[in-house]
Amino acid sequence: MSKIYYKSLEEVELIRASSLLVSETLAEVAKIIGPGVTTNQLDKLAYEFISDNGAIPAFLNYNGFPNSLCISPNEQVVHGFPSDYVIKEGDLISVDCGVIKNNFFGDSAYTFSIGVVDDEKRRLVEVTRKCLDLGIEKAVAGMRIGDIGFAIQQYAELNGFGVVRELVGHGVGVKLHEKPEVPNYGKRGSGPKLEEGMVIAIEPMINAGVAGVNFHSDGWTVTSKDNKPSAHFEHTVAIKKGEADVLSTFSLIEKVLQQKK
Repeated sequence: MSKIYYKSLEEVELIRASSLLVSETLAEVAKIIGPGVTTNQLDKLAYEFISDNGAIPAFLNYNGFPNSLCISPNEQVVHGFPSDYVIKEGDLISVDCGVIKNNFFGDSAYTFSIGVVDDEKRRLVEVTRKCLDLGIEKAVAGMRIGDIGFAIQQYAELNGFGVVRELVGHGVGVKLHEKPEVPNYGKRGSGPKLEEGMVIAIEPMINAGVAGVNFHSDGWTVTSKDNKPSAHFEHTVAIKKGEADVLSTFSLIEKVLQQKK
């Protein structure tokens, strides 16, 4: 799909339903994530929850990916395989989830801080989350893709963190990855113009150290070049006039985390 696919109001609502199921799935993950749990257990839970809700895990078998979730601990940036890795106190665990429901995709990611994390990780998570919010503020009709990237890059770099360039956000809807690409860096006023009917996944991937990454021989796993921690937050967003319409939500996740305290 080389051109941008503009969605009708009805299609946006179908993408919203898929995106909210992603958010509900991440909230289920939030219920059990913690020290002593393996990332395979999180993946199994997600597969069962998505299936029980009449949907299909979007990542499962996507270009050969073998799991329902991408789970990336600590220095892993994205696309980590669920495994027998046992989560421990002080970890950052980035969980990326997608579903297909009624033939439309939803996509969202959240970085979980496990127990008490060190100051570097705490700041990284706070800054990456703020980067997402700043990017979404620019995701309105009349702005450009570069305005989103500039807002994210400026805030991350002002805080001394590295912005991953090799991986970007994307259009989403009838496919998991559509045009346009949505980089987390850029120049104000550059790139495709944002118009109503566009639905995009904004997903800052921010490293505590250098911006560079290593691609591993398994064809999926990406880690920070200096093995410092990385964080990843993502929302699916519909472009509207005046204010972006965020189709996924973190409120369900954070309600669970609050109850666990």
